[in-house]
Amino acid sequence: MEFFRIRRDIPFMRHAIVLNAISFITFLLAVFFLVTRGLHLSVEFTGGTVVEVAYEQPADLGAVRRVVEDLGYLEVPVQNFGSSRDVLLRLPVQQGQTSGQQAEALFAALKAQNPAVALSRTEFVGPQVGEELVHNGLIALGLVILGIIIYLSLRFEWKYAVSAIIANLHDVVIILGFFAFFQWEFSLAVLAATLAVLGYSVNESVVIFDRIRETFRRQRKMTPEQVIDHAITSTISRTIITHGSTQIMVLSMLLFGGPTLFYFSLALTIGICFGIYSSVFVAAAMALWLGVKREDLIKPTKSEGDPDDPNAGAVV
Repeated sequence: MEFFRIRRDIPFMRHAIVLNAISFITFLLAVFFLVTRGLHLSVEFTGGTVVEVAYEQPADLGAVRRVVEDLGYLEVPVQNFGSSRDVLLRLPVQQGQTSGQQAEALFAALKAQNPAVALSRTEFVGPQVGEELVHNGLIALGLVILGIIIYLSLRFEWKYAVSAIIANLHDVVIILGFFAFFQWEFSLAVLAATLAVLGYSVNESVVIFDRIRETFRRQRKMTPEQVIDHAITSTISRTIITHGSTQIMVLSMLLFGGPTLFYFSLALTIGICFGIYSSVFVAAAMALWLGVKREDLIKPTKSEGDPDDPNAGAVV
């Protein structure tokens, strides 16, 4: 299905140097903010108090969130847990207060707001658990990157694998850079969104690389730059359909999903936008600069390399 078809190839690679310079500067800024400001880690990573309360009727999360904010806790996750009557809250560590004191103060405030509330569970999440989450999260990220490299190396060629993984890391670092610059809370949900962006971005790169390989087979007189321009141009309609529909769904979560889904959908929104950009102007351009050519994907036949064969140069 296509919304439109462009008759003439758009010279994307003609502007690749300028756009990649912008991308490189953005990448360096993201790294700078990560180093200087760091991530605002959530309770799952830093440790804190987990409180679970139950209501007789479906809980009003907005009212619960206002009570929590009145106690001085900003950006605390407030979400249903198990059912609409159960609410789970994660409180960060506060100086001068024990975990038990935090839970008691919160429950007293909730009780004053709604006497029907009951305390189901309170638990302290220590920093050791946070360290394990950071460690496991980094392992998950590393395994995803390794899997992408192996897959692309087997399906295409090492130049494509290197290009795609650089583009994907570009997306991840920029997402983290946004969260570091604005000091948005980085939680397990955001980590999950970051991993999802890795898979989403590589999918777009694979589509473009597939079209590059197909164009190399059909258009033997085109230069590699012309082949890449043709491959990107011919997939624009598909890109708009798939990414547009995905972005609509993600934006609906961002606008109407409430605070619980806000940062998760925000990370996906940033990742999808930069994923499209990086697949075209980072992955494809990087493959061109690495010297990708027709022979990388389509191996010459025996007759092509035999000077004594009268049919030398022919491709079966």
